[in-house]
Amino acid sequence: MPAVVAAVLFFIAFLINAAQISTNDVLSSTNFMLLGLTALALHVAGVGRGWGGRVRGRRR
Repeated sequence: MPAVVAAVLFFIAFLINAAQISTNDVLSSTNFMLLGLTALALHVAGVGRGWGGRVRGRRR
């Protein structure tokens, strides 16, 4: 899930940058890219995968 959020944030940052939309300092394309990198780092760290728990398999 964090990877999808990162992709959406990167896309928003790209649109702001490509269209040269003038935004305030809070909604700048750099801030969206940094939020996307944070979400991507959380994804790589394993956050958002659900319960780790034991893997249930067939008994032999």
